[in-house]
Amino acid sequence: MSETDLAALRERFQRAPFIADLGLELDSIGLGECVTVLELQPRHLQQNGVVHAGVQATLADHTAGAAASMLVADGFYVMTAEFKISLLRSAQGERLICQAKVLKPGKQFSFVEAEVFCISAGTKRLVAKASATLAIIAAGRE
Repeated sequence: MSETDLAALRERFQRAPFIADLGLELDSIGLGECVTVLELQPRHLQQNGVVHAGVQATLADHTAGAAASMLVADGFYVMTAEFKISLLRSAQGERLICQAKVLKPGKQFSFVEAEVFCISAGTKRLVAKASATLAIIAAGRE
């Protein structure tokens, strides 16, 4: 994938206003795979200082969608049809990294898994695991 292609994907990735506001950044993307990074800020935390579950879920969902979108034909997009996240431990640190991979691509639905890691003092720990079923929809159709 060329730098021009990656730049275009980064721009498309940030086109979602909520994602841009959250501060989620595209790290790498390939066929059926995506890695994203979120530099943690006070706005991402709950009252007790740990990363809010909604932040982790958004990170996993959007990263999974980006991975699945790399396998759909032009003129189609993906939309989450089903999503499940397991929060394995509290997330406290400097950054979250999410790695998503399409396990089963399809013509109407794709199944994706995503793992969320928290980086704290140089240590990377798995904090959440998610699965998503993404519907493949023709542009212009709801």
